[in-house]
Amino acid sequence: MKHPSVKDLFSVEGQVAFVTGGGRGIGKVFCLTLAEAGADVAVIDIDPETASQTAKEIEAMGRRALAIKADVTKPDEVERAVQQTVERFGRIDILVNNAGICIHENAENMTDEQWDAVMDVNLKGVFNCCRAVGRVMIKQGGGKIINVASMSALIVNRPQNQVAYNASKAGVVMLTKSLAVEWAQYGIRVNAISPGYTLTEMTKKVSHLFPVWKPMIPMGRLCEPEELRGALLFLASDASSYVTGHNLVVDGGYTLI
Repeated sequence: MKHPSVKDLFSVEGQVAFVTGGGRGIGKVFCLTLAEAGADVAVIDIDPETASQTAKEIEAMGRRALAIKADVTKPDEVERAVQQTVERFGRIDILVNNAGICIHENAENMTDEQWDAVMDVNLKGVFNCCRAVGRVMIKQGGGKIINVASMSALIVNRPQNQVAYNASKAGVVMLTKSLAVEWAQYGIRVNAISPGYTLTEMTKKVSHLFPVWKPMIPMGRLCEPEELRGALLFLASDASSYVTGHNLVVDGGYTLI
């Protein structure tokens, strides 16, 4: 087996990435990071305007980009997005399942609709994309899948109650492990990133909780989305060539105490 030089270890030059929720927040940072590292990127988002904006920024960096409107909870839309990506770029080397939602609600008051909405996006949506892109990767002889889980897969967040979110992200971690074992024979590596509290549009909507969260984080602050770039590139590149089924926690130490 030929190994890349240290200089090229984290490069994804010439590869094709498929990133869900790529229009804003962590997803947008991931799209731009992969482009900067050499990949062409299909930006998948339910909001076509934000997807297009991210795609324009990628193209301004000298890489090819494709903006696709798709709802990850709908298998037919996911299949269409995958087909469009393969038609445009010829293959998919990296799948990043980033799309996700969170609802804060007490368990006894949570409606079926709220529960289903979170599970549909956070767990079913991840499986829909893994299944569709996995078929492509099996045919082409390999690939890398990175599922964005959460530290909420490992702990129960306080003081907000978010039982559906926590359960969905725990499901993502076990889905990651299961697919890693099942698809290793095809040269597909499947890993997860579990961020802690990160400064995104979603968390800023509950900024009143920041003073409660910060004392529980040993590093004393929330994560900047850009601080997740290293974890992404590690799992998307040859730097992690012998890593699969791993859940990489990036939480400032929150889950340690």
